[in-house]
Amino acid sequence: MIETPNTARAWATDLAACLGIGVLLGVTGPFGSFFNDVLIVRVAYWSAVFVVCGLVLGLAIRALAPWARKARVPGWAWLPVMVLAMGLPLTLVTRLIAAAIWPAIRQAVSLVDWYGQTVVVCLVYVALHLMLHGAFRRGARAPVEAAASADPAGPRILRRLPPRLGQDLLCLSMEDHYVRLHTIEGSALVLMPLSQALEELGGLDGLQVHRSWWVARDAVESAVTDGRNLRLRLRGGIEAPVSRASVARLRAAGWLDDSFASGIGPRVGDAAGRA
Repeated sequence: MIETPNTARAWATDLAACLGIGVLLGVTGPFGSFFNDVLIVRVAYWSAVFVVCGLVLGLAIRALAPWARKARVPGWAWLPVMVLAMGLPLTLVTRLIAAAIWPAIRQAVSLVDWYGQTVVVCLVYVALHLMLHGAFRRGARAPVEAAASADPAGPRILRRLPPRLGQDLLCLSMEDHYVRLHTIEGSALVLMPLSQALEELGGLDGLQVHRSWWVARDAVESAVTDGRNLRLRLRGGIEAPVSRASVARLRAAGWLDDSFASGIGPRVGDAAGRA
């Protein structure tokens, strides 16, 4: 999953890195630009090109990444398409910049070749973005983990919940490299493996009902069957899938009665008591 921080700090990091790469490209002179002019002109050209690409692609990534997360489209599927699409307008912009400095370049390099070179530059930026914000993500994670371990009282997982969501944890669900923490007020994503989240539950009463779901016992209202599939309906309307391997464990824990195998509903005594 791709992190897309849209803060002044993140943008400053992006553009500073773009300038650094621009200087490096100006020194090395890729695509034959080494022979075009003196060092200072090459550095100015490549810095301008990479900053323009960084601005355009940075905006595109930040616009598309939330949609991709929601639609569960992996980065390897949508990033190349974005690069090929954004390479078209960037080809025209960078070619205009180059032609303003070296007018003869219009005849020296065809538009198709220029597009290919622009796509390569875009791929370099995307790789840079992923490296930068992988580091950003790890850096942001450290304070969260430090805060979670600072206070020994209570389950650590609850201290990862934003104040607006309260402390009534209903369930955990895994999404790529993240765990979504659900409460009656909403949900929040935390960058951590599910195994770590389960360790941080402490004494909270609940069970892992699926390889990617943990459910609090007092969150369960009923069980829903669909053929041979079973789901637990939780407070707030959430439905958690139950793996077949977990059915016996749920029955042993008293969450389901023995007649469930015949399609008769759950026991879920705590929820019934609340009703």
